[in-house]
Amino acid sequence: MSMKWTSVLLLIHLSCYFSSGSCGKVLVWPTEYSHWLNMKTILDELVQRGHEVTVLASSASILVDPNKTSAIKFEVYPTSLTKDDFESIFVTLINRWLYDLPKYTFLSYFSQAQEIFWEFTDYIRNLCKDVVLNKTLMTKLQESRFDIVLADALCPCGELLAELLKIPFVYSLRFSPGYAFEKYGGGLLLPPSYVPVVMSELSDQMTFMERIKNMIYVLYFDFWLQAVDMKKWDQFYSEVLGRPTSLLETMGKAEMWLIRTYWDFTFPHPFLPNFDFVGGLHCKPAKPLLKEMEDFVQSSGENGVVVFSLGSMVSSLTEERTNVIASALAQVPQKVIWRFDGKKPHTLGPNTRLYKWIPQNDLLGHPKTKAFITHGGTNDIYEAIYHGVPMVGIPLFADQLDNIAHMKAKGAAVKVDWITMSSTDLSGALKTVIDNPIYKENVMKLSRIHHNQPVKPLDRAVFWIEFVMRHKGARHLRVAAHDLTWFQYHSLDVIGFLLACVVTVIFIITKCCLFCFRKYAKPGKKGKRD
Repeated sequence: MSMKWTSVLLLIHLSCYFSSGSCGKVLVWPTEYSHWLNMKTILDELVQRGHEVTVLASSASILVDPNKTSAIKFEVYPTSLTKDDFESIFVTLINRWLYDLPKYTFLSYFSQAQEIFWEFTDYIRNLCKDVVLNKTLMTKLQESRFDIVLADALCPCGELLAELLKIPFVYSLRFSPGYAFEKYGGGLLLPPSYVPVVMSELSDQMTFMERIKNMIYVLYFDFWLQAVDMKKWDQFYSEVLGRPTSLLETMGKAEMWLIRTYWDFTFPHPFLPNFDFVGGLHCKPAKPLLKEMEDFVQSSGENGVVVFSLGSMVSSLTEERTNVIASALAQVPQKVIWRFDGKKPHTLGPNTRLYKWIPQNDLLGHPKTKAFITHGGTNDIYEAIYHGVPMVGIPLFADQLDNIAHMKAKGAAVKVDWITMSSTDLSGALKTVIDNPIYKENVMKLSRIHHNQPVKPLDRAVFWIEFVMRHKGARHLRVAAHDLTWFQYHSLDVIGFLLACVVTVIFIITKCCLFCFRKYAKPGKKGKRD
């Protein structure tokens, strides 16, 4: 580590010891791409507050780069995959999701999406094995005496590490398929009558038929999606811990769940004391643009600019799709800044500039930005909400369809279908969100809600991590549901007992009535015959 970072760390630790709080040691189990970018915001703040942060990074990590100069420490563990292999896995799975899934047939779509998710978790399970079965690494982690594990719940293993190291852990999560982890690992109550299942693209204002559809989704995710994959995790965890257990049982020991949404984004639903919503924790005020980009933005005049990005995970598009998009952008009067890394489309208009990377947050915070064309990633949507920019959504995979559905339901976005969209569809959607003031008004309402919080999302996230370290856990926030069996949780034993009591009382009353009838009815009949 350079002398500069050594000095910084020394100052941080000195400030920590002289402050009212105490420094802790944080072990991190991360996930790649936008998940890492989101979590790194928390880690940077923890380091600023004097905590020692160590990230477990595989030798095949893509964005989790241990070679970058940073105050964050990295513990690199060997894996059989190379970085190119790991990146190829992600690209293959994403391309299958983009082009191969039949989106209009429920069973076909979700059964194939399920297979993609299982393939993804197979790779994560292999990475987990590379860590927990590495005796040298585990001994080193034991001797390091960490205070807490911070893990992304979408990629299991962090909870297993915490169990092996006998320390508390905190989750960072956007959602799990069908809310399986939140419901059965966290104990969260999500009534299907008004809480739409993730990936259903439904709102909380459902018609009768939509509630039927939502219930089918719930049953599907509960009994089909997790069936085979959970068994693999349960078997693996039982073997490692040397006792019968399950993934969900181990997840249920989480002290806190930091959910990366907020009520400006998600629909209201019940939550528990150890759940907190920290959506948009990475958002920040815009900084000035570089001169070349600022000049281009200013040249837009009163028409303003449109920012276009499909995120960090989609690196290449088909030539046919790029030309459709470029043709649409050429039809609007605004200047367009498009984050794009590929062959230049031949339909590209003079109003559009291509960049391999853009300062997205700074562009969205620029007063001349009129609209944001986005794939609908959670981080991107929160930057648009933070700066009050209406959206055109082109959702591609995973949570993006649901995210855009939420923004559409709140009147802040127009959705365009990735597979079927024409250049007219895209340009028309763009003109709608720019020319119709209702979209700007609605997104500004969401922006005001986001900014009007008693504590900033990042401060809340860090507070709970420090809280768990200070108190060696947060069991007082953990509901007793985790200690109940499934039939106790649903009160089936109580219902069964009460039904048995009712049946017993009815049986006794019936027997008494029959006895009385037989005893007193027969003499009357004999008297009549006499």
